[in-house]
Amino acid sequence: MGKHKLAKNTFALLLNRLVQSISTFLLTAAIARNLGAYALGQYLLAFSYYLIFVSIVSQGLKTLFTRELSRNPEEMPVYLVSGTFLQFLLSIIGYIALVVMVFILPYNPDTSMVCYILGLTIIPFALSNITEAIFQAQERMNLIAISTIPIYILRLLVMIWCMSLKYGINYIAGIFVISETFIFVIQWILIIQTVKPKWHIDQDFIWQLLKSARTFLAIDAVGIVSSRLDILIISLLGSELMVGIYGAIGQLQQPLMMIVNSLSLAVFPSMTKAVDKPKENQRQVTENIIEVLMGMVLPFVVGIFFIGGDLLKFIYQDSNFNQATLALQISSLALILYPVVRIFNYLLLAYGLEKFNLIETISTTFIGGVSGVILISQYKLMGAALMEVVGTIASCTILIYAVYSRILRLNVEKIMFRPFIITLWIALVFIVLQKFNFNLILNVIISTIAYSLFAGGLMIQALGGVNATWKKVFNKV
Repeated sequence: MGKHKLAKNTFALLLNRLVQSISTFLLTAAIARNLGAYALGQYLLAFSYYLIFVSIVSQGLKTLFTRELSRNPEEMPVYLVSGTFLQFLLSIIGYIALVVMVFILPYNPDTSMVCYILGLTIIPFALSNITEAIFQAQERMNLIAISTIPIYILRLLVMIWCMSLKYGINYIAGIFVISETFIFVIQWILIIQTVKPKWHIDQDFIWQLLKSARTFLAIDAVGIVSSRLDILIISLLGSELMVGIYGAIGQLQQPLMMIVNSLSLAVFPSMTKAVDKPKENQRQVTENIIEVLMGMVLPFVVGIFFIGGDLLKFIYQDSNFNQATLALQISSLALILYPVVRIFNYLLLAYGLEKFNLIETISTTFIGGVSGVILISQYKLMGAALMEVVGTIASCTILIYAVYSRILRLNVEKIMFRPFIITLWIALVFIVLQKFNFNLILNVIISTIAYSLFAGGLMIQALGGVNATWKKVFNKV
């Protein structure tokens, strides 16, 4: 992937995830303000079940399709039709499984109904995963942004309008289903402009796809259960109200996690293509992206410790969230290792070592589940935050062992030097701001400007000065 195309695709994915993250964040705040923390808990619980089952039946195929089509683009017409048919069957199975599971568990009828409605989104979202995998294999991620960003914005506006008219959480779930259906239709229209569908259901091909995707499906199934295990345990050992409070904490971290995921996904094709090249090429790509991500994550965590509690009060304006400050600070510690987890996951996939991803997800789920039951039953909200930290440490440890023993070793000192300097700088900025006792908005603006100037200055210095940076950014070298 050329520098220009990499920058274009990275920007497209980043913009898409950023708009998605911002709209999700604003929706969370709007539900908390208009419908209350209990309704927010219902929505987040339903969304968790939807995300679990849609990931089980689709994310593995998306990863497999992206890898295989990057290597064999001539097979796109077959993948488009037969792959979509397979995905449709799996999504129906996934929705039925969701309904059965929610029906069995001891939830209130109104909460179960939200889960049933929102769960219907499994079908259109799973189908759009196939079209997006083809876009990624074609290195045309800008089409993903074109097809999703307008819908995200329109969906948010319609949902807020409905809540202002006193419509309940069931209507919000229904709008979510309709909007994802629109996204799938738009992406299908875009993709048939360049890929001529092969209108034939190849049963042997579908069976081979299913066998090839087994490991990917298992990895994503266990992984998504692991990531949402805290919400499920809280809903069973606590209440919808506690789910709402804990989910609100997670939403403050989502914008950063979206950025990390987007950059990791954008560099995945480069990692795959570097497999056949000298190890030094792969090492350089990996070290550079982790350094960039650490330069974002560490200052963010520092900011949470200084102003996280004020952000919760300002955004949600509900006394139920006053108790969440310490839990927010503890759970944010898990973000420190998050870039390593994401990049190493993709690195193992690039080298065809999916079995280590599966080992990591199974181990993390087991460790997280056991620690979650113990910690949440004893410490409630604080226990959920501690569970997140324990799970991330376990995941990172296993992935580091797999990468270091099977692929390559990284220069940790080189990776962490500039992020550490940036973090010290931003901590100093917050300490100074505390002396002046400014309001929250002014603190955020000043700290953001200070971070941007300092991080930008370090980047310019690393690239050899202003002139060299200008040439490299615009691909003139």
